[in-house]
Amino acid sequence: MSTPADKSRSAPDPVLVVDDETPMLEIFQQALGGVFEVTTAKSAREAEFLLRKKNFKVIVCDHLMPGGNGMSLLVRAREEYPHMQRILVTGYMKPEMLLRSVNEAALFRYLLKPVPLDELVTAVQEAARLHDQTAAPAAAG
Repeated sequence: MSTPADKSRSAPDPVLVVDDETPMLEIFQQALGGVFEVTTAKSAREAEFLLRKKNFKVIVCDHLMPGGNGMSLLVRAREEYPHMQRILVTGYMKPEMLLRSVNEAALFRYLLKPVPLDELVTAVQEAARLHDQTAAPAAAG
Protein backbone atom coordinates (compact mmCIF):
# COMPACT_ATOMS: atom_id res chain seq x y z
CA MET A 1 0.00 0.00 0.00
CA SER A 2 1.49 3.32 -0.99
CA THR A 3 1.24 6.40 1.16
CA PRO A 4 0.60 9.93 -0.11
CA ALA A 5 4.32 10.65 0.42
CA ASP A 6 5.21 7.70 -1.84
CA LYS A 7 2.85 9.04 -4.49
CA SER A 8 4.44 12.50 -4.46
CA ARG A 9 7.89 11.01 -5.11
CA SER A 10 6.76 8.76 -7.94
CA ALA A 11 6.27 9.90 -11.51
CA PRO A 12 2.83 11.24 -12.37
CA ASP A 13 0.43 8.81 -14.01
CA PRO A 14 0.59 8.93 -17.83
CA VAL A 15 -2.64 10.03 -19.53
CA LEU A 16 -3.40 10.37 -23.24
CA VAL A 17 -5.86 13.08 -24.32
CA VAL A 18 -7.23 12.91 -27.87
CA ASP A 19 -9.16 15.76 -29.50
CA ASP A 20 -8.99 17.34 -32.95
CA GLU A 21 -9.54 20.83 -31.51
CA THR A 22 -6.31 22.43 -30.27
CA PRO A 23 -8.08 24.75 -27.76
CA MET A 24 -9.75 21.73 -26.11
CA LEU A 25 -6.43 19.87 -25.94
CA GLU A 26 -4.82 22.90 -24.30
CA ILE A 27 -7.63 23.30 -21.75
CA PHE A 28 -7.61 19.60 -20.84
CA GLN A 29 -3.81 19.53 -20.69
CA GLN A 30 -3.77 22.54 -18.38
CA ALA A 31 -6.46 21.03 -16.13
CA LEU A 32 -4.77 17.62 -15.91
CA GLY A 33 -1.13 18.70 -16.15
CA GLY A 34 -0.70 19.50 -12.47
CA VAL A 35 -1.70 15.95 -11.50
CA PHE A 36 -0.78 13.76 -14.50
CA GLU A 37 1.83 13.37 -17.19
CA VAL A 38 -0.31 14.41 -20.15
CA THR A 39 0.37 13.45 -23.77
CA THR A 40 -1.93 14.83 -26.46
CA ALA A 41 -2.98 13.64 -29.90
CA LYS A 42 -5.06 15.46 -32.52
CA SER A 43 -6.40 12.35 -34.28
CA ALA A 44 -7.21 8.69 -33.72
CA ARG A 45 -4.29 7.79 -35.98
CA GLU A 46 -1.83 9.85 -33.95
CA ALA A 47 -3.25 8.37 -30.73
CA GLU A 48 -2.76 4.82 -32.00
CA PHE A 49 0.85 5.65 -32.84
CA LEU A 50 1.41 7.01 -29.32
CA LEU A 51 -0.29 4.00 -27.71
CA ARG A 52 2.29 1.72 -29.34
CA LYS A 53 5.14 3.86 -27.99
CA LYS A 54 4.09 4.30 -24.35
CA ASN A 55 1.91 2.75 -21.66
CA PHE A 56 -0.91 5.03 -20.53
CA LYS A 57 -3.15 4.45 -17.54
CA VAL A 58 -6.04 6.48 -18.96
CA ILE A 59 -7.13 7.69 -22.38
CA VAL A 60 -9.54 10.63 -22.63
CA CYS A 61 -10.95 10.82 -26.13
CA ASP A 62 -13.31 13.14 -27.98
CA HIS A 63 -16.08 11.35 -29.84
CA LEU A 64 -16.35 13.12 -33.19
CA MET A 65 -13.07 13.75 -34.99
CA PRO A 66 -12.11 13.86 -38.67
CA GLY A 67 -10.46 10.65 -39.84
CA GLY A 68 -12.02 8.34 -37.25
CA ASN A 69 -14.32 8.62 -34.29
CA GLY A 70 -13.28 8.34 -30.67
CA MET A 71 -15.61 5.46 -29.88
CA SER A 72 -13.94 3.25 -32.50
CA LEU A 73 -10.52 4.20 -31.12
CA LEU A 74 -11.64 3.28 -27.60
CA VAL A 75 -13.02 -0.08 -28.78
CA ARG A 76 -9.63 -0.89 -30.37
CA ALA A 77 -7.83 0.39 -27.26
CA ARG A 78 -9.88 -1.94 -25.07
CA GLU A 79 -8.82 -4.91 -27.18
CA GLU A 80 -5.12 -4.04 -27.24
CA TYR A 81 -4.69 -2.40 -23.82
CA PRO A 82 -7.38 -3.92 -21.58
CA HIS A 83 -6.12 -2.37 -18.32
CA MET A 84 -5.97 1.17 -19.71
CA GLN A 85 -9.11 2.99 -18.61
CA ARG A 86 -11.21 4.73 -21.26
CA ILE A 87 -13.11 8.03 -20.95
CA LEU A 88 -15.20 9.37 -23.83
CA VAL A 89 -15.95 13.09 -24.17
CA THR A 90 -19.02 13.83 -26.27
CA GLY A 91 -21.45 16.61 -27.05
CA TYR A 92 -24.35 14.17 -26.97
CA MET A 93 -25.01 10.60 -25.92
CA LYS A 94 -27.65 8.81 -27.96
CA PRO A 95 -29.10 5.61 -26.44
CA GLU A 96 -27.48 3.37 -29.08
CA MET A 97 -24.12 5.07 -28.49
CA LEU A 98 -24.46 4.53 -24.76
CA LEU A 99 -25.15 0.85 -25.36
CA ARG A 100 -22.10 0.54 -27.63
CA SER A 101 -19.92 2.39 -25.11
CA VAL A 102 -20.85 -0.12 -22.42
CA ASN A 103 -20.77 -3.28 -24.54
CA GLU A 104 -17.87 -2.66 -26.90
CA ALA A 105 -15.61 0.01 -25.42
CA ALA A 106 -16.21 -0.83 -21.74
CA LEU A 107 -15.85 2.85 -20.88
CA PHE A 108 -14.83 3.85 -17.40
CA ARG A 109 -16.96 6.95 -17.87
CA TYR A 110 -18.33 9.31 -20.47
CA LEU A 111 -18.36 13.07 -19.97
CA LEU A 112 -20.79 15.41 -21.70
CA LYS A 113 -19.55 18.69 -23.17
CA PRO A 114 -19.00 21.23 -21.88
CA VAL A 115 -16.99 19.21 -19.37
CA PRO A 116 -16.49 20.86 -15.97
CA LEU A 117 -12.72 20.66 -15.45
CA ASP A 118 -13.00 19.51 -11.83
CA GLU A 119 -15.21 16.64 -13.05
CA LEU A 120 -12.59 15.77 -15.69
CA VAL A 121 -9.77 15.69 -13.15
CA THR A 122 -11.81 13.60 -10.69
CA ALA A 123 -12.82 11.12 -13.42
CA VAL A 124 -9.21 10.69 -14.59
CA GLN A 125 -7.97 10.27 -10.98
CA GLU A 126 -10.59 7.57 -10.35
CA ALA A 127 -9.78 5.88 -13.67
CA ALA A 128 -6.04 5.84 -12.85
CA ARG A 129 -6.80 4.25 -9.46
CA LEU A 130 -8.91 1.57 -11.14
CA HIS A 131 -6.11 0.94 -13.64
CA ASP A 132 -3.71 0.34 -10.75
CA GLN A 133 -6.16 -2.02 -9.03
CA THR A 134 -6.80 -4.08 -12.17
CA ALA A 135 -3.27 -4.06 -13.60
CA ALA A 136 -1.50 -5.04 -10.36
CA PRO A 137 -3.11 -8.52 -10.06
CA ALA A 138 -2.41 -9.16 -13.75
CA ALA A 139 1.24 -8.17 -13.35
CA ALA A 140 1.62 -10.33 -10.23
CA GLY A 141 0.00 -13.38 -11.83
